[in-house]
Amino acid sequence: MRIMGLDFGSKTVGVAVSDPLGITAQGVEIVRRQEENKLRRTLARLEELIKEYEVEKLVVGCPLHMNGDFGERAKKSEEFGTKLSARTGLPVIYWDERLTTVEADEIMKEAGVRREHRKDYVDKIAAVLILQGYLDSL
Repeated sequence: MRIMGLDFGSKTVGVAVSDPLGITAQGVEIVRRQEENKLRRTLARLEELIKEYEVEKLVVGCPLHMNGDFGERAKKSEEFGTKLSARTGLPVIYWDERLTTVEADEIMKEAGVRREHRKDYVDKIAAVLILQGYLDSL
């Protein structure tokens, strides 16, 4: 069973998928969005990836505040997950993604990725961290 991890942002959605055994997460791509409130193309692309990888469950990062409160970005992530679930019929798990972007940036810094190139990868790596955190909890 493959699981897809998503890092939902205002301009991009980082995508990762698990291996068939559900042990490791691998980055797939970053879906770039034209406008924050328009999801049709984004949902269509994710649906294609879900079919391609035979995904059976979705894990959507939920950016809680540091004190654990549910803020505006977390609400938007939940709305996104609800729309994607309605479109695909797949269950959605919401995963606390606090500091995953910071962690992704640190990983790239340690790997020697130049600052100007980090934005090209940060969302995909954040999706991997979200999904791997979920997989490890199982």
